[in-house]
Amino acid sequence: MEFTHFSKNGELRPIEEATIPLSSIEYAYGFGVYEAIRVSNGVIYFLNDHLERLCESAAIIGLEHSFTVDCIQKSIFDLVAHTSAASYNIKILLIGGPTRETASLFALCLNPLFPDKKLYRDGAHVITYPAERIFPHAKTLNMLQSYRAYATAKQQGAYDALLVNRNGTITEGTRTNFFCIRDHVIITPPEKDILLGVTRKALLHVAQNNGYTLEEKNITQEDCNDYDGAFISSTSSKIIPLRTINDQTLSVAPDALKKLMRLFDEFLATCNGTLIQ
Repeated sequence: MEFTHFSKNGELRPIEEATIPLSSIEYAYGFGVYEAIRVSNGVIYFLNDHLERLCESAAIIGLEHSFTVDCIQKSIFDLVAHTSAASYNIKILLIGGPTRETASLFALCLNPLFPDKKLYRDGAHVITYPAERIFPHAKTLNMLQSYRAYATAKQQGAYDALLVNRNGTITEGTRTNFFCIRDHVIITPPEKDILLGVTRKALLHVAQNNGYTLEEKNITQEDCNDYDGAFISSTSSKIIPLRTINDQTLSVAPDALKKLMRLFDEFLATCNGTLIQ
């Protein structure tokens, strides 16, 4: 679907005006942060959590701005009210400037890239790629390493690339969080090393309310065979089990993971876009 409007600094404008000057050093150098928010049938999923992370990301990289959370929320509500599509993503871009007053806030609607449904049944193929993000907890526009990793994954017919740090352990995907599972224990790379995804937060909320426990641990590719399975999560993909990592075959979707996938789908259908139940 084509979208007709976007928001700039809280004001709705025609999409034709959605431009950023080539002279913007801040944009060219990646001095900005962003969020991608799922909207389905008018429900904005986990808006407060996304905006909290947006502001945290800006603070981490020293991006000062004059936009309040209420101002950002209103720009999202106005954009949603002006959009008739049933399902789409909203991308928020907060781009720094020489001063806090010259920072810019953009919000635009995008068609989501939903995974092939068979991946939920058969599992996805991913590769590994050596890379580390400078600020793990900040969702910044500086995405060169993730871009190269994802492009390599696509060239090799993979769904995503898992980033491997200098110690040889998996941290996260280029646009996904990574987990292993053993029975009802979910194993995650150390939180200090990864982007704390909003979908990750939601699925852990569901898991821990349904008898699952969480364990932080460094995970190498070889370690994955020691678990019942592995999976990834993101805003558009929800939970996808992994079938293979490079040439390593994994067990796909053990019963505890299938149960978690079902519980998470049920939660999304009934939560009205919030973690507060």
